Amino acid sequence: MKSEIETTTGAISIAPVRYALCVEYAGFAYRGWQTQKTNNVPSVQETVEKALSRVANEPVNVVCAGRTDAGVSGSYQIIHFDTTAKRDERAWVLGTNTNLPDDIAIQWARQMDDSFHARFSARERRYRYLIRSAPVKPALLARGVTWTHKRLDLARMNAAATYLVGEHDFTSYRAIGCQAKSPVREVRVLQVYRAGELIVIDVQANAFLHHMVRNIAGVLMTVGAGEAEPEWAQDVLQARDRRKGGITAPPHGLYFVDVRYPEHFKLPPSPLGPYFLGGAD
Repeated sequence: MKSEIETTTGAISIAPVRYALCVEYAGFAYRGWQTQKTNNVPSVQETVEKALSRVANEPVNVVCAGRTDAGVSGSYQIIHFDTTAKRDERAWVLGTNTNLPDDIAIQWARQMDDSFHARFSARERRYRYLIRSAPVKPALLARGVTWTHKRLDLARMNAAATYLVGEHDFTSYRAIGCQAKSPVREVRVLQVYRAGELIVIDVQANAFLHHMVRNIAGVLMTVGAGEAEPEWAQDVLQARDRRKGGITAPPHGLYFVDVRYPEHFKLPPSPLGPYFLGGAD
């Protein structure tokens, strides 16, 4: 909470307040979430920070729940930042959105206590990977889904998915350049289903490695196309060698859709996007 603090010299300083925000973004035009060291390379983080800084009239740096790759979108990315600016929650939403491009939007803002951390307070993260399996490529949502002309068998994909649920060493399913200290992650839910004309790979885990979801999608699509047996997903896992894992699925089609925090933080629940999936839950 904001408070005025009297220093030893008698001056009054304002303690910063922490806010949590929900960000929705289409990642097609950006080189990922994280600010890039190279100049003139757009990132979602840098774009959001510039908009927030204009509203705060001071520099703002944000922390996110999960960094996404170039081309990956988010419907429920949670961030936090500290500021001494006096703005109400509605002003953070409307004011920031006024300064953002059309492909990024703040959904809500909440004042938090200092114990909340967008990354370290998170207990679970959720992604959805969307596939259009059809003979002809889609024109609508061309960059919003991954297209394959191959017919995918959902039963085979779900059979393969069962081998990946639980706590495992996911070395074979992470990028070779992944910088995470440990390759061990716990996949709590991994299922494949249809939502209208789309096939959805829905995965929930305590945390994810670099390219982990896209590599899982690549394996499941290979199995679904009949090019490998479901047990291959387990063979890849046990190999602990990225070179055994086949292709990395494209980034378009991947959405960061939910983050779970302890209930006492009382953050608004995710609507489980992307919105065009309709009633899929």
